[in-house]
Amino acid sequence: MIADGGLWMTARMDSHKKSMSEAFVNSFGGYPVGYGVGIIVLPLSMGWIQEDPYMANIAITGVYATVSFVRSYFLRRIFEKHGVDDNFIRLAQKGIRKIWRNSS
Repeated sequence: MIADGGLWMTARMDSHKKSMSEAFVNSFGGYPVGYGVGIIVLPLSMGWIQEDPYMANIAITGVYATVSFVRSYFLRRIFEKHGVDDNFIRLAQKGIRKIWRNSS
């Protein structure tokens, strides 16, 4: 048991499946987010990259790191809030079956 603001609650360990699902969503969800950030950030920094490539690299890397942190944080909160305990692949399979049944 652990204390949380004076209340005692039972510590709950994340399952391996839940952790893997979260990591999968975070990793593959990062691609479209990074792509979108690149479309915005890279054209804005073209002149700066030519003038001062080292500082531009530090700034661009900082933007990507910040976006990655925010994305990871919000995905973690979503997984905790909704209690996604099932394997992501299994959830996707259930969703596809449901769509398939509704379209047939």
